[in-house]
Amino acid sequence: MTSEPDIDTAAADLRRQLAHRLEKDGRLRSPEWTAAVAAVPRHLFVPRFYRESDAAGLTTWEPVTPEIVGREEWLRLVYRDETWMTQFDGRDIDWADPKPISDAAPTSSSTSPGLVVRMLEDLGVNEGMNVLEIGTGTGYSTALLCHRLGNGNVTSIETDESVARRAREALTRSGCTPRLLVGDGRAGDRAAAPYDRLIATCGFRNIPSAWLEQVLPGGVILTTLRGWMRSLGLVKLIVTGDSASGWFSEDDPSFMIARQQDAPENLGMVPGPADGTRRKATYGPDVLTSAGAAFMAQLAAPNARFFSMPVDSGPVSTFVLDSVTKSFVVLAPTVSGWQVRQGGPRRLWDAIESAVATWEEYGSPNTAAFGVTVSRDQQVVWLGNLNGPHWSLPA
Repeated sequence: MTSEPDIDTAAADLRRQLAHRLEKDGRLRSPEWTAAVAAVPRHLFVPRFYRESDAAGLTTWEPVTPEIVGREEWLRLVYRDETWMTQFDGRDIDWADPKPISDAAPTSSSTSPGLVVRMLEDLGVNEGMNVLEIGTGTGYSTALLCHRLGNGNVTSIETDESVARRAREALTRSGCTPRLLVGDGRAGDRAAAPYDRLIATCGFRNIPSAWLEQVLPGGVILTTLRGWMRSLGLVKLIVTGDSASGWFSEDDPSFMIARQQDAPENLGMVPGPADGTRRKATYGPDVLTSAGAAFMAQLAAPNARFFSMPVDSGPVSTFVLDSVTKSFVVLAPTVSGWQVRQGGPRRLWDAIESAVATWEEYGSPNTAAFGVTVSRDQQVVWLGNLNGPHWSLPA
């Protein structure tokens, strides 16, 4: 069995290897963040975690602890560039007797170091800057910020009390003492404002107005925008006073949505067989899952979710339900393509097809062609430039 001093020595070597790999693939671009990755002991922040099983069938996560897989294998996994799950369905895990978990939604994790440092590099911090982090999680990214900027320049907010408690304990063990708060990240924190930078490690449906008020003009807001169907992507906004504007990145990271903005459990009412009006569909349900088209579908129907199931023992149909407007779509296969049946206040499939067609007219660009402009009164995503096609973010 590996002793504690041996663990410290092995962990230090694994951290240096991780930093080297992240430098080599371009995630780490500055010596300051390289030094932080080489110094911060990730194993203190993920002493136990879950990884996805490769077994066929229902998605299952299996526990990983030093006792289960052995200390050397546990440590090796900790320092892989992987995201590890640490909580499901908002409930604490019984680590005295951990069991495989199925049919559950991850609600907290330790994000892959590569994505963490890619975002921290994009944040563009300098010495002395005051940073607000939304989503403490395990505390690993908070510790990297503390190493780079100093404890007194880092404030981090976590919505889950249990998650926040474990993060505080891990940060203390690692020698970090940032300002840690438990609360709704949408409200930010006025007490230590204004901030030079704000970074969110969970997804938001829109940019909270409090963030605009608490970040200095010329400051940066870096967050993932997402909807109830999928992530839109990582966006970097420059604050200009009472508004902010910026661009999506080419990457497509998908963070868990902020709990205060999570979708309602009820998807909405499934329509009856005679409800709605029918027409031939220009696009089939694949636009809901293919990368570029699905981005457009999420913009066009921000409050919708979808699922597929057989209807009356017949072929599988796809349902798109908007639980806010009570609008619906049913896509059914025919011998010549797809038929759409839609109803409610919004013609959802009309809006989705129009957005996808616009995207194709512009050459089917990646997310880096899209920008975001937000103010207290309006938040829009636009294609190409401010005068190009645009779609409103949900309130």
